[in-house]
Amino acid sequence: MNTTLQTRIDAKLKKDASKALKSMGLDLSTGVKLFLTQVVRTQSIPFELFTADNFPEERKLELMKEVEEALKNGKRYATIEEAHRDILSN
Repeated sequence: MNTTLQTRIDAKLKKDASKALKSMGLDLSTGVKLFLTQVVRTQSIPFELFTADNFPEERKLELMKEVEEALKNGKRYATIEEAHRDILSN
């Protein structure tokens, strides 16, 4: 038994997605069906998610932990010259 799925999306996104799928020999409806089929099969989003700055979410979380650690335990310098001397002496 078939059912209808309605969703609101940005007109440009629809146009761009339709164009990309058409270049693969697919229509938009088939692309959505493929996506949903993979969600069911993998029980997950079937591709790596990226943040707006193009980092995978996992990498962004790693970077945030590094920053927190550096802020908590990292060296602090009064001037840039002091930082340069420390870096160049190693």
